[in-house]
Amino acid sequence: MRIFRNLDNLASFKNAVITIGTYDGVHMGHQSILKRINDLAQDIEGESILVTFHPHPRMIVNDKQVSLLSTLEEKFDLLAKYGVDNVVVVPFTRDFSQQSPQAYIEDFLVKNFQPKKIVIGYNHRFGKNRAGDIHLLRKMGKKLDFEVEEISKQLVEDNSVSSTKIRQALELGEVETAVNLLGHPYLLQGIVVKGNQLGRKIGFPTANLSVDSEYKLIPENGVYAVKVKVREVWHNGMLNIGLRPTVAGDSKTIETNIFDFEEDIYGETIVLDFQHRIRPEQKFVNLDALIRQLKKDKEQVVKLLK
Repeated sequence: MRIFRNLDNLASFKNAVITIGTYDGVHMGHQSILKRINDLAQDIEGESILVTFHPHPRMIVNDKQVSLLSTLEEKFDLLAKYGVDNVVVVPFTRDFSQQSPQAYIEDFLVKNFQPKKIVIGYNHRFGKNRAGDIHLLRKMGKKLDFEVEEISKQLVEDNSVSSTKIRQALELGEVETAVNLLGHPYLLQGIVVKGNQLGRKIGFPTANLSVDSEYKLIPENGVYAVKVKVREVWHNGMLNIGLRPTVAGDSKTIETNIFDFEEDIYGETIVLDFQHRIRPEQKFVNLDALIRQLKKDKEQVVKLLK
């Protein structure tokens, strides 16, 4: 898969079949569109292209922070997994959002990609004030020599998957639901940093994670069963996200007890794969009560991850 991180020095694409969107999370709804552009490209001996945007358009247009399901690098990994030939990242700016729908088609899509086919999701809108739609695309396609295919409303509703639904599930700690909607694991990546060493003192040493992206969605506070990738090897583990109320914590931490693991990994990158939420975070009367609960949590996690 080729990656173009801006519109400079794009390749000359052969019989381009393109789709356009943020594709946050690359969930099952997205995957059905990716399969379609791959199939169409193969039929005409062409190339499939996903045109995506960074930062997320809502951050620019609405001037608000969006919690993301996938960082740009995670998105690239997923798109490669689902067989896309090319990914083009368009730097999204306010000026870009102010293009007329006609200019968006002629000066952006056709000028840069010379598409043979454009595949869009149901009710896709584009251009200033989101005024462009399927009817304008088809009208201009006849003049500019490209075909347009819309993913049907029925298929979208049957799939009933959206990035918003997945975000809501993760914000409630419902990681199993989120993973089912994504069609692949939900991952969190970051660097291991020093904590207060309390976990080590009570028999549950933890790797404290500093997440790579400030916009990445952190699931609801609580205790989770996770898989942990360290130096390309996966381990089982128990994760706590939260404020550590028993020890009067004052900031959110992401701490993982990696089972049967004692190596020094400060400063290294690890990846968490969420499997199950065990319970909410809670405050215990003392450290002994916390330790007793952690032992029960670990027993449950071990059974779940077998």
